[in-house]
Amino acid sequence: MSLDELASTPAPTFRRETVDARLRATIADGRPVVAAGSSCGLVAKSAEAGGADLIVVYSTGISRLRGLPTTIFGMPNEATLGMADEILNVVRDTPVICGIEACDPHYVRLPRLLDRVEAAGYSGIINFPTITMAEPESRNRQMREGVGFGFQRELDAVSIARERGLFTMSYVFLPEEAAAMADAGVDCVVTHVGGTSGGMDGFTEVSPLDVAVAGVNGMLEAARARRDDVLVLAHGGPFDIPENVETLYRETGAQGFVGASSVERIPIEQAVSSVISSFKAQRLELAGKSG
Repeated sequence: MSLDELASTPAPTFRRETVDARLRATIADGRPVVAAGSSCGLVAKSAEAGGADLIVVYSTGISRLRGLPTTIFGMPNEATLGMADEILNVVRDTPVICGIEACDPHYVRLPRLLDRVEAAGYSGIINFPTITMAEPESRNRQMREGVGFGFQRELDAVSIARERGLFTMSYVFLPEEAAAMADAGVDCVVTHVGGTSGGMDGFTEVSPLDVAVAGVNGMLEAARARRDDVLVLAHGGPFDIPENVETLYRETGAQGFVGASSVERIPIEQAVSSVISSFKAQRLELAGKSG
């Protein structure tokens, strides 16, 4: 599609049923679903050109693009809502998913947050930032659960979003969270096995591949025990490069992969540092240079 053709084409917004059908057709064809974390237009455009099935917009992507480790700062919902124009300006035919923080006290009424997600042109949601990053027994999580800003809010957001026709994705860290999300009607469970390793700012303490594989399988089985139609993808930990993701497909029932650092941080670090090194390796041949 040329720029002229793109100029007269509406932004790509898809209903839940359409997104679901596209992903299932990919899986039926024996190909994995690949969701690409993209927090700027260039990354989204490049990910789509490479064949990404979904573009996922995270507030934490801002930290990666600023040369920092993956970090939550600022107001995540305002960040992802604000990035919609840049992403949807260049994406041609790929569903774009909005990372939402359901426990944001600025949006006590979840329908109000989802109103803004839909108005921005997003085709779906994923619960990120998510309270599930904290262990259930942690003091902070228990306190937030006790005042109504806990995991139940994320379950409610998924249920409401699905009713509205938005495609729903959910990060989970534990089998019981996967089961609860399946019960809430989530379309796609994303098994999260920890911060992504690799690159200049990757996490250094990550699970070995065999432990990560066991974690994915445990969450997958818990979700499928509740609903056998739920899609299951994986993210994080040692699943940072294609070779390690091959192990994921070989040893688990995961139907695809969600990349964030592995899409919008590590490849950029490698490409830019490599090309600069190549430029620097050249020698000057000055015309008329004297001895």
